[in-house]
Amino acid sequence: RRNHEETAELMLPKSVFLAENYPNPFNPTTTISFGLPEAGQVGLQVYDIRGRLVLSLAEGFYPAGQHDLLLDASQLSSGTYFYSIQTGSFKEIKRMLLLK
Repeated sequence: RRNHEETAELMLPKSVFLAENYPNPFNPTTTISFGLPEAGQVGLQVYDIRGRLVLSLAEGFYPAGQHDLLLDASQLSSGTYFYSIQTGSFKEIKRMLLLK
């Protein structure tokens, strides 16, 4: 049997990741997940098709592990949006589609 600390360590991501939002397309909510192998500063922003910042979904210090954020886009128009994560030297951008 493994103790709790060993089990928790095995569940940590091996590297930073940004998952595809689910569901996609969505209306009006979707979940965006990311993972951190170690604690650190995270910025997760949403941009419209023109590259304008629409909202900041996460900004601050997050512990190691997987994190699931709920995006409520009920105040946004239908269309293509991009979400971007930055933590340390890691940066990734993904696309999502809001259909109303």
